[in-house]
Amino acid sequence: MIIALASPGVASSFEEALDKVRRLMSDASAQGAEIVCFPEAYIPGLRGQDFEVYPFALDQQARALQVVGEWARTYRVATILGMERLTEAGRQIAAFVVDAHGQLQGYQTKNQLDPSEDRFYVPGDTRRLFEVSGVKFGVAICHEGWRYPETVRWAAVRGAKIVFHPHQTGSDRVGVRPTEWGAAGGAYYEKAMMMRSIENAIYFASVNYAHRFQESATSLIAPSGRCQAYLPYGQEGVLVQAIEVEEATGLLAARYAPARYRESGVE
Repeated sequence: MIIALASPGVASSFEEALDKVRRLMSDASAQGAEIVCFPEAYIPGLRGQDFEVYPFALDQQARALQVVGEWARTYRVATILGMERLTEAGRQIAAFVVDAHGQLQGYQTKNQLDPSEDRFYVPGDTRRLFEVSGVKFGVAICHEGWRYPETVRWAAVRGAKIVFHPHQTGSDRVGVRPTEWGAAGGAYYEKAMMMRSIENAIYFASVNYAHRFQESATSLIAPSGRCQAYLPYGQEGVLVQAIEVEEATGLLAARYAPARYRESGVE
């Protein structure tokens, strides 16, 4: 299976964001990708960061899903679109999954929020698997994949061969651009990517915004924990890679035995 991880720069308007999404979907399709994943809350942008988030309402949410569905059908590429989901309870961070026929399969909400996000968003409370071209996959969004490894294992024990990880780290304004992937003295994020893969024996596909000063690269991690490929830091574009589905055995995830975690009483 060929997958694509799309890393666009921050958009200053809804129309600019849609244009970047369309262009990267087209690029992914031209390189043979069957599915492409975008970063966390790319439309309209993750709130609470050092960039402006343009106004976003229900009509824009509906339009984004409509046009992305049309493009998915045109380019014949399934799409994981990081976008806000507007509910009566408040805004959620979600990843909407559209298949290559343009049909919405559903969405995965971010259920474990970073503490800094509590004032902007409300959490979801369910998890689900998706399937494209016979390959099952899950989605864990940013903080979930970094700090809550059980969100990735949940999908792995249910047969996911790959977990997509839309996220956002870094800044366009200040910071240091890394020069070595997984550097010992760097941020922990890329090391966490390795762990989410190797502790489950599945692929882990982590996709970031193309900030000038990223703290983690858009990366594909093989089931062995090896970084198979990544986009150069700060570069807008699409990472297209083939995955060997049979290598994602899920062996270590399958050996998880929750019954062995019962709390022991005093004997």
